[in-house]
Amino acid sequence: MASKRENIKMKSSKSHYHYYTVKNKTKTPDRLVLMKYDPIVREHVEFKETK
Repeated sequence: MASKRENIKMKSSKSHYHYYTVKNKTKTPDRLVLMKYDPIVREHVEFKETK
């Protein structure tokens, strides 16, 4: 049986910084957008899911 979770890459909206996380495809079919800390710009910014 295939996993319902997939690894995704989250990219910062203000810099080139990114990180990886896991999401459940069945519960969140849309692209994920989160406010996270970006150490390059030293503030909380929007991170968007990329492929």
